[in-house]
Amino acid sequence: MLTRPRTLASAAIALAAATALSGCATEPAASADTLTVTDPWVKTAESGMSAAFAVIENSSDEDVTIVAATSDAYPMLELHEVVDGAMQELGAGMVVPADGELALEPGGFHIMVMGVDEPIEAGDEVAFTLELEDGSTVDFTATAKDFDGGNEDYHATDSDDMESDDHDDHDH
Repeated sequence: MLTRPRTLASAAIALAAATALSGCATEPAASADTLTVTDPWVKTAESGMSAAFAVIENSSDEDVTIVAATSDAYPMLELHEVVDGAMQELGAGMVVPADGELALEPGGFHIMVMGVDEPIEAGDEVAFTLELEDGSTVDFTATAKDFDGGNEDYHATDSDDMESDDHDDHDH
């Protein structure tokens, strides 16, 4: 008779452990686990401002919102978008769609880098951290490259007037 209470106690412990483990398995993963940053680059600049670009892929079935970007090298970064030729800060962040991607590119979404005191030269590597709505983060390193197209004033007519030769010389 002494073995029966021990068996019941062991079964109860096993059931409790299984329940606890199954609860962990159903918790959603941090959004950072579902994002991949590819082709990151930052525009060279002598001083003032620059911008960072990349393709951010989301492998989850939920939208992921990027709410901020930081860099130890540059204290002031903002999430921006060009809309109807005008650059604007995104207060609500950038959404990477479920099972999709968000392209950070000149003339569209980008990370604005301000307060550039030392030149960003071709080949330099700049570390960035994306902060997500759920509190998780994604780190990536962008390589600096020359890009003349980033000198536009962000007016719709500027992009319309650009010659096709300007685009052929640059790696997008």
